Amino acid sequence: MPLQVLVVTKGHPYDYNGFHAMFDENKDVVHTCVEQPAAQVILRPENVAAYDAIVFYDMWGIPMDPTSSDSAEPPADYVKSVEALLETGKGLILLNHALVQWPLWPLWREITGTTFRLSEGVVDGKLVPGSGYRGGGGEPHRNATHHLSVVDANHPVTSGLGTGFEITDELYLRTPNADTPDIVPLLVSDYPFTQANFNPPPLTTAEEQQRWSHSDGNNVIVWAKRTRNSPVIASEAGDGPIAYSNPAFRTLLNNAIHWVASDEAKAWARAGRSS
Repeated sequence: MPLQVLVVTKGHPYDYNGFHAMFDENKDVVHTCVEQPAAQVILRPENVAAYDAIVFYDMWGIPMDPTSSDSAEPPADYVKSVEALLETGKGLILLNHALVQWPLWPLWREITGTTFRLSEGVVDGKLVPGSGYRGGGGEPHRNATHHLSVVDANHPVTSGLGTGFEITDELYLRTPNADTPDIVPLLVSDYPFTQANFNPPPLTTAEEQQRWSHSDGNNVIVWAKRTRNSPVIASEAGDGPIAYSNPAFRTLLNNAIHWVASDEAKAWARAGRSS
């Protein structure tokens, strides 16, 4: 039977028809789309139990002033709902801008494993600069064409991808992650992650943009992550219609959905919590 997938959107412009075609044209899944902030009701435990996996493609909780601490805090009810997802081991997939939402919510960074920051701040106990980006309508650096190479050919999420594939998509310049067994790299890019190839953080202050300095960034684009009892797939890829229509990216997304919904993935997540 097809898997039941909940897809959460809103907060970031995207090509609606192209994005949803990835699910409409996939006979292995049946998807239900819900937008923020209504998603915060649907994601309550009593409403989300019927879904095999959740795909987050929203970009919510972004303060207009990223240096402010009085906005973009998640409602207490939503915090409880997301914590319940993690306790029950619901499989989660986070695509592109969903990784950078809720910048003032530490739990969201714990879920994603990303080091992306909208402005200068602390990640993994270290002060890091705001992250750069290439694409997403930003000037002067638009989407890049690059090659994604498979790191672990034996992982179910990379099945059918061979050694990798070419994609035209948005890229992020972010600080490399600290070594952790909870993050498993799956696909890496051959693109040069140097400051000269990226736009500065868009929502930071003019002063920070002028003095922006970033060391070479992380080339891991897709990774598996275990957060509490939940298996997570995080993918920086997936920004626009060229990526949506890429057959290899669709294979990647389908694999990710099936893996996070599997008993194997949930056992892997639980094992990490007990170790």
